[in-house]
Amino acid sequence: MTCSAELTTLLRTDGLKVIERFFSVPLDYSNPEGQKIRVFARHVIPRDKAEKPEDEAKLPFCIVPSSSGFPGELYTKGYQVIWLDQRGTGLSTPLSPESLPDNVKTDEDIAQYLKHFRADSIVKDAEFIRKSLLGNKEKPEDRKWTLAGQSFGGFCVITYLSFFPEGVKEAFITGGLAPLVDQPDVVYEALAQQVIKRNEIYYKKYPQDIRRVRNILAHLESKPVALPNGGRLTPNRFLQLGTAFGAHGGIDAIHQIVFRASNDLVLMDKLSYKTLQNIENQQPFDGNPLYAILHEPLYCQGKAADWSAARTIQKYAEFSWQKMKAQAGTLPVYFTGEMIFPDMFDDYVNLRPWKGAAEILAKDTSWAHIYDLDQLAKNEVKVSAATYFNDMYVDFGFAQQTASKIKNTEQYITNQLVHDGIAEDPGDVMKKLFKLSKREFN
Repeated sequence: MTCSAELTTLLRTDGLKVIERFFSVPLDYSNPEGQKIRVFARHVIPRDKAEKPEDEAKLPFCIVPSSSGFPGELYTKGYQVIWLDQRGTGLSTPLSPESLPDNVKTDEDIAQYLKHFRADSIVKDAEFIRKSLLGNKEKPEDRKWTLAGQSFGGFCVITYLSFFPEGVKEAFITGGLAPLVDQPDVVYEALAQQVIKRNEIYYKKYPQDIRRVRNILAHLESKPVALPNGGRLTPNRFLQLGTAFGAHGGIDAIHQIVFRASNDLVLMDKLSYKTLQNIENQQPFDGNPLYAILHEPLYCQGKAADWSAARTIQKYAEFSWQKMKAQAGTLPVYFTGEMIFPDMFDDYVNLRPWKGAAEILAKDTSWAHIYDLDQLAKNEVKVSAATYFNDMYVDFGFAQQTASKIKNTEQYITNQLVHDGIAEDPGDVMKKLFKLSKREFN
């Protein structure tokens, strides 16, 4: 197992040196000589911190998922950063129905193949890359690097600390103190309450949308509506736009879609191509089917998810157009949150080929452990976390439980930002985390 040759080295005008790297890694680490996949990482070095080539080796390393939103403050602190396209995403070996290997054909084949793309495998890729880049350093401390992760990236950080703490110098987590559970039912019970609160805020801000949303749902139920790429816009899929409610600006963005759609129905008695395009662009699952099929299993350790979110929200009539349409027209129908449902594998065109595999994975009880609570309880690595009191995706209560179970964890807690706070106010969040990491308390 070796790192391939560097593809490109660029000296950018913004003072950064960029090295684009590809790594050949095992699909299944229990069979290291078996099938290989490729993992891409963009290695970025701040040139003002390393004016000479020999100075580069002295800069500390930090690894971050490419999609994390972590900002350039890492460069100003003198880190050289490995931006990782985790397996199945970005420039790494892609994972979509059209990209599966020729020997992966049946639903069972697909399900077993996809199981290799969870956090446990992602972390093993990162550890492999660390050894490739830092394993020959003379001093043991120089072979360690810093971890940084937002949301699911934070989940991966906790998995890393569970199984490879010897390779970690320090860790930063934003909105990602994962619930340390073995099955997601209790997670969705908690998150459903947060989604209800965000719906209440939405309809309080835009009360006219109660009627508009009901009219749109009635229209979608009355006739088939196809999206530009061939997917189906059903009432359930329309309500899935609520995934955006937990991000800064998300409520306003969905209101604009509702407003435009309502206007379309008044003018044309149908939804315009532009409206349909806007809806499709809000929903990432066709372009990233991995997100849909492995979302619930990321909470599973030895137990099945069994369509946890779908079972949970059945308890709340407000999330169901079928239950609410007979109620008074003044009652709001609630949008759903970051949740995956069985009918998505009918409604999203690029999820349809994986419908059978999704059913198999939903019933699977053989998921490996992704957290080691004993190791986390004696953790010696400094963990500095930004935690958001009003987080629709990572429940605050669970985050506090997790923080109490990972030794050496300190938090910056705020109710002024929500889940994507690192993108909304990166300078302040990073300033707080760097200060926290010093562990200098008055």
